[in-house]
Amino acid sequence: MHPDDSSDQQLTEARPAARTADAASGERRIGRHRAPEPPRRGGRALLASTPARVALAGGVTCCLGLVAFAGVQETDRRREPVQELLADRAAQEQRASRSLDRAASPIAVPVTPSPTASASPSPSATRKPPPRRPAKPKRPRPVAGLTQAQMDNAKVIVEVGVALRMPERGLVVAVATAMQESNLYNLASDVLPESYDHPHQGSGADHDSVGLFQQRPSSGWGTVAQLMRPAYAAGAFYRALAEIPGWQELSITAAAQAVQVSAFPDAYAQHEERATTVVEALT
Repeated sequence: MHPDDSSDQQLTEARPAARTADAASGERRIGRHRAPEPPRRGGRALLASTPARVALAGGVTCCLGLVAFAGVQETDRRREPVQELLADRAAQEQRASRSLDRAASPIAVPVTPSPTASASPSPSATRKPPPRRPAKPKRPRPVAGLTQAQMDNAKVIVEVGVALRMPERGLVVAVATAMQESNLYNLASDVLPESYDHPHQGSGADHDSVGLFQQRPSSGWGTVAQLMRPAYAAGAFYRALAEIPGWQELSITAAAQAVQVSAFPDAYAQHEERATTVVEALT
């Protein structure tokens, strides 16, 4: 054999061996027939295994749970002093408010409502009572032989004198004067037809004299409408009497005549006793 041939043959015999080795290495890297790799040694190989990973995950979870539980307990321990402080403050405020309540007002005793009180009231209980009408003033009982109309007029004369703070003697002078002038009746005048437009109890014909005291509008006593009101006529008489100096020391006749200037000055004396009885009954 040629020397070169021996080298070629050696190359030819070596090449299939190389392919066989390559084929075996390819079989290890590709396909189902891959050869199992040898187990690795060390920490990485241990961590790479599935049981180790499960155990590691469980340990980490337990550690996290312990850390969280410790944090909650620590938070609770920190909150306890704050909660105690707030509870003490609330208790102090409550005690303070109770003490103010006791100082400001007496202790209120709770009242337990009765079953009947809690029930709805009946219509008759809720209905408001009708307003009371003012009581009519009692008419005075006639005395000294007077009629009811005369007694009513005497009552007006006395009430006006009391309102003007006239003494009792002045009341007697006024009642005796009205007895003589009009017999205690509110009279209109035939001379003044307009006097009939006002309440009246008869009429007279003595000039233009009207009312209880037969006062004349033409003499300045007042208008016809004013003098036909018994209260106004009595007030006009009392004011004129008060202007008489020392009238209280005068006799009933003299005091009445000083006001009325009548043509019969002695006529008033006859009414003094009856006038006194009437005034005593009305005061």
